[in-house]
Amino acid sequence: MPPSKFLALDLGAESGRAFVGVLDGDRISLEEVHRFPNIPIEVSGHLHWDVARMFQQLKKALRLAVEKGHGDIASIGVDTWGVDFGLIRKSDKNISPPFTYRDSRTNGIMEKVFAKMSRKEIYNRTGVQLMQINSLFQLYSAMKGQESSLDDFESLLFMPDLFNYLLTGKQVSEYTIASTSQLLDANCRRFDEAIFSALGFPSRLMRPIVMPGTVIGKLLPEISAEVGLKDVDVIAVGSHDTASAVAAIPASGINWAYLSSGTWSLIGIESDEPIINEESFANNFTNEGGVGGKITFLQNITGMWLLQEVMRRWKSVGRHYTYEELLAEASEAQEFKCVFDPADEVFLNPPDMYQAIVSFCQNTHQSCPQTTGELVRSIFESLAFKYKSALERLAKMTGRKIERLHVVGGGSQNDMLNRFTADAAGIPVIAGPVEATVVGNALVQAMALGQVSSLELARKIIGNSFQLKEYLPENTRKWDEAYKSAPFNF
Repeated sequence: MPPSKFLALDLGAESGRAFVGVLDGDRISLEEVHRFPNIPIEVSGHLHWDVARMFQQLKKALRLAVEKGHGDIASIGVDTWGVDFGLIRKSDKNISPPFTYRDSRTNGIMEKVFAKMSRKEIYNRTGVQLMQINSLFQLYSAMKGQESSLDDFESLLFMPDLFNYLLTGKQVSEYTIASTSQLLDANCRRFDEAIFSALGFPSRLMRPIVMPGTVIGKLLPEISAEVGLKDVDVIAVGSHDTASAVAAIPASGINWAYLSSGTWSLIGIESDEPIINEESFANNFTNEGGVGGKITFLQNITGMWLLQEVMRRWKSVGRHYTYEELLAEASEAQEFKCVFDPADEVFLNPPDMYQAIVSFCQNTHQSCPQTTGELVRSIFESLAFKYKSALERLAKMTGRKIERLHVVGGGSQNDMLNRFTADAAGIPVIAGPVEATVVGNALVQAMALGQVSSLELARKIIGNSFQLKEYLPENTRKWDEAYKSAPFNF
């Protein structure tokens, strides 16, 4: 059988990229065809996603795939970050510009929602970590703000569903992305009528839920003609990028955890059913949809966003660093001079990330980072401690003995953070594949078209195809002592 080709379109909150996955027997390879920045735009003091620009870039990716010899792709899949959505107008079918999850319109909105339905009931129904960025709080804010007349809209589409609609003309709600919204009943995996009723959301806005591996439809004829593709299926993959990334973890058995490491750190386990109890509520863990009917039980933690924002500030004042330079300075800096809790809300979108870190250290009576190396090292040490804390809570809540941590995504290339994590957690860390999201996206397409029979086989293919790197714990006693002496609880 000749190799099969699948185009994976992966949109992140910082950048977008397109890869062709080539499946040849029991191996898959990736070829990058396009990459572009994803930059929010400010309109009337609010941050929005530039959907028109992103869609033009997606069509450019299709053209480039053809130009690079991949006019024979079998299908297309889109994945994005979670929670954000667009509203489609009744009158002209135009898309109201989607707000970004870091926009300030949800500040203070959670308590207004809890006056209508309690924090505990919302969690028990959805199993989703309570964060002000969640779609539920965004939608409530929209209803009370600029889009108060939701009667003007015919539908709500989460970001990957929005692009699938633009590609095919079909409106559906893919399960894994819908599960990030806090609008879904975690057990029956349908939109929760009680939540919609309590908060006054019109349920008619929501589209039918489809599972990963569903063929949505063909590429629209006008787009096919524009980009030079014919008879190509658009497939609902694990449309939440975390779902695609977790699907690409080359692991077997159950005694493992994963860390999808990028702008966000998503650390958790796979489960067959939602885990919703007093401990999961107290620890603010989330149940999100996965590929193959799985639940990704995890905690969302601010990740490399911490360093990205610090680097952005430095760049604005003319201080330009490469990651290699920062890692070199961090390796020479004092150990455990100061640490902070990356999950604290002050780090969600502060005007100055450096000052937010300094303020946290001051408020917890620690020495503040004085040098570039000390600041970078404090970010990595704090993340490693937070991962340790999350893994301990996971083991306690599930009764599982977690024996290894698989790290995927861009952060899997960070040798220093991987070493710190192995030492802090006291278990081996296996890094790779880096491009887990796109390979997971491509292999779900292959599963949808009958080229791969199961998630287990897909993971074996990934294990055959990519080189992994293992980090063994070496200094656990030193890390345990520093963890226990931190002036706050992670």
